[in-house]
Amino acid sequence: MGDFVGAIDQGTTSTRFMIFDHDGSEVARRQLEHAQILPRAGWVEHDPVEIWERTAAVVAAALADAGLGAADLAALGVTNQRETTIVWDPRTGRPYHNAIVWQDTRTDRIVAALERDGRGQVIRRRSGLPPATYFSAGKIAWILDNVDGVRAAAERGEAVFGTVDSWLLWNLTGGPRGGLHVTDVTNASRTMLMDLHTLDWDDELLEFFGVPRAILPAIRPSSDPTGYGSTTVSGPLHGEVALTADLGDQHAATVGQVCFAPGQAKNTYGTGNFLLLNTGPRAVPSQHGLLTTVGYRFGDDDPVYALEGSIAVTGSAVQWLRDQLGIISSAAESETLAATVPDSGGIYFVPAFSGLFAPYWRSDARGAVVGLSRFHTGAHLARAALEAICYQSRDVAEAMRLDSGVALDVLRVDGGVTANDLCMQTQADILGVPVSRPVVAETTALGAAYAAGLAVGFWKDTGELSTHWREERRFEPRWSADRRESGYAGWRKAVERTLNWVDVDPGPDPGPDPG
Repeated sequence: MGDFVGAIDQGTTSTRFMIFDHDGSEVARRQLEHAQILPRAGWVEHDPVEIWERTAAVVAAALADAGLGAADLAALGVTNQRETTIVWDPRTGRPYHNAIVWQDTRTDRIVAALERDGRGQVIRRRSGLPPATYFSAGKIAWILDNVDGVRAAAERGEAVFGTVDSWLLWNLTGGPRGGLHVTDVTNASRTMLMDLHTLDWDDELLEFFGVPRAILPAIRPSSDPTGYGSTTVSGPLHGEVALTADLGDQHAATVGQVCFAPGQAKNTYGTGNFLLLNTGPRAVPSQHGLLTTVGYRFGDDDPVYALEGSIAVTGSAVQWLRDQLGIISSAAESETLAATVPDSGGIYFVPAFSGLFAPYWRSDARGAVVGLSRFHTGAHLARAALEAICYQSRDVAEAMRLDSGVALDVLRVDGGVTANDLCMQTQADILGVPVSRPVVAETTALGAAYAAGLAVGFWKDTGELSTHWREERRFEPRWSADRRESGYAGWRKAVERTLNWVDVDPGPDPGPDPG
């Protein structure tokens, strides 16, 4: 058995490959961004071929950096941006359309119609998810119905669907030359098509969206000793490496943060924010705008469920300040600029670029900056952007407390934004509980590595993994209770101003962009 475990972490804006040793310490990493394709307002796409090429490149580069080969890896895990939808021709590997990204809102009419006629309650009960543009089923239906020839190709067996994990696993295991068409329970649980209790595709939900069962991947455990196959293709991995884990990114981060006990929670700060609370072997229906999801499933063990609060725009709001407004030249500069003012000067920035996700689920919302006067500067806006990340996380934490009856006593955090000390201190101030940042902040890749290593005995059990977790810094709250509550009351008023901005009507779906 090799001395290391590898993890492919395919995210919304970039793909990284990381290599870890037995202590869970990072040995090597490489990362590459991919293009964000924005054909229309509210539409977000990626090029699946570019994602695969970037994946192959970072795997090869990280192995070269570390002086390692395939034989040095005991196992390989994959983790991915969830819900993002790809339909491709399995004979050629050619996608029929760009990947439709989880942030994309073009399916608003599809989900609105389901909600109006009562099918939304069936979807909630079976899948644990509300009808929303976020999830995969509407995106599959859109491609089948709006891209010429795809539905007919599906009926002929010449089209298959997958989230990004399926696309990568298919390519890693041979692509058109016999690639495996598989996914895991965590990714399947984000489609609106899987029954949370049977862990299988549900025929009635498939009928709601007009999705043929034949195009769907087989559902496997997140950590599978029998494996997802091995990488036998030439290119990034010469030789065979056992593929033994597949998890959606937020589920992988939950494993990486070793949240294995009911009641433990983590918050990942990336393009969006995702707070997951382990609820153990019971799928807890949410009454306060959260999602019920599969947390992970290891081998033949019972699945572990979670409550999730999904926030669409957090780190990507900082990217917006950089790329669209040009008031900062790098994400790191957001902290420097925001720190030049003591607070946001009473303004609030609600970045509802894709509507609002948990706990509101309002596709009619759009972004707003409220409370502006001539006094305010770019520094105040940068500070408000960081505060928006933290206020949205408080919205979700409040919903979790109401659903679970358990109040947070500490929040474990991970992801790129956690490098921003000002943001993490603000998060502690707004929540009123300590924020704990681990030594390894990229816990998404670490969780995929943990799940892969568990499957082959590289690590003995979850108890051993828990001993690896180490805190790098703890942020203690500093605000008074009065300041905390008045700030949050202002945030809730600002959120109200974003609602009912876009009219969602039952008209025909827009077709592909003519350009």
